[in-house]
Amino acid sequence: MPELAPRIAVIGGGQLARMMAQPAVALGVPLRLLAEGEGVSAAQVIGDHAVGDYRDLDTLRSITEGCSVVTFDHEHVPTEHLHALEDAGLAVRPGPDALVHAQDKIVMREAMTRLGAPQPRWAEVATASDVVEFGLPCVLKVSRGGYDGKGVWVVRSEAEIAEPLEAAARTGVRLLAEELVDFSRELSALIARAPSGQAAAYPVVATLQVDGVCNEVIAPAPDLDPELAAAAQQLALRIAGELGVTGVLAVELFEARDAEGKVVVLVNELAMRPHNTGHWTQDGAVTSQFENHLRAVLDLPLGSPEPRACWSVMVNILGGNDSTVGRLYDGYPHAMARDPRLRVHLYGKDLRPGRKVGHVNVYGDDLADCLERARHAAAWFRGDLGDESE
Repeated sequence: MPELAPRIAVIGGGQLARMMAQPAVALGVPLRLLAEGEGVSAAQVIGDHAVGDYRDLDTLRSITEGCSVVTFDHEHVPTEHLHALEDAGLAVRPGPDALVHAQDKIVMREAMTRLGAPQPRWAEVATASDVVEFGLPCVLKVSRGGYDGKGVWVVRSEAEIAEPLEAAARTGVRLLAEELVDFSRELSALIARAPSGQAAAYPVVATLQVDGVCNEVIAPAPDLDPELAAAAQQLALRIAGELGVTGVLAVELFEARDAEGKVVVLVNELAMRPHNTGHWTQDGAVTSQFENHLRAVLDLPLGSPEPRACWSVMVNILGGNDSTVGRLYDGYPHAMARDPRLRVHLYGKDLRPGRKVGHVNVYGDDLADCLERARHAAAWFRGDLGDESE
């Protein structure tokens, strides 16, 4: 039977690819998945999948054969392979020249400097002397491969420099030093952009990070000055346009004060794919980030990013300290009976301490109520009801 819509190849079998499946079904767009293993999150729901190594060019050529476009669940596909696919006539979205800014933190910092984007003071470092000259305390990051707090060190003394230097040398990547920003909170400006140049900007959100992992998101960010919110959206749109991003771009930001005491935003990191800080859009926005990502990579008109209610709250469900305790599916009767408006998204992952295994979304007109409901549900699912959930 001939296909009625272009087929999209998705590289990476995590929860982001899994959550593309539902809007793809609604749009009538077939997906083909390259998964890293049988039974991974996205492979459970995308029937047309194969298991292979995304670092192997022949595997990438095979999985994308007959597809109109390829997109990604993660940013780790080698840049040279993406250029090879592009040279063979495949639409790679986002393209390798854009994606490299999410793959390599030093390349990203160089680009932000060229664009004049506000960001922390930074430098590439190679020795302990370089770090000391840059100034302590500081943050050291491997240029490639780090995520969710991995590959990131807060260094306050010369004795703490050795570990990140050894990690960079062991993995063959460069090391980035950044000033330790005294920020008040972390924000995220999420946009979707199509090859035609059409773009849609979601409300700027506030994020709470715990041990380097996003724990909860509030949309829109409470008490954020409207002018600063608009400036953050415009910054994200400008970055997307200047770098040629196609699909979803998340610009993670620090809210801080400059030398004159003025509240400003500073670019922390970029992600060029659906992002944890946009999961609230599944239930809290007219068009989810996942649907708009698919629309964007197909160059279809984008959907409205408008919120459905005054407030949306997303709280991640993480594996607890004892991975046998989490309730997950067994938690449905309590969570659903207590809150019929709760939206639960589980990823089909095995429980491990600190691992993202799902999230809950709540929206409404009362922020305190939304926070209580979302936090209670997430705490119940992970089997660890905190004081705020009692």
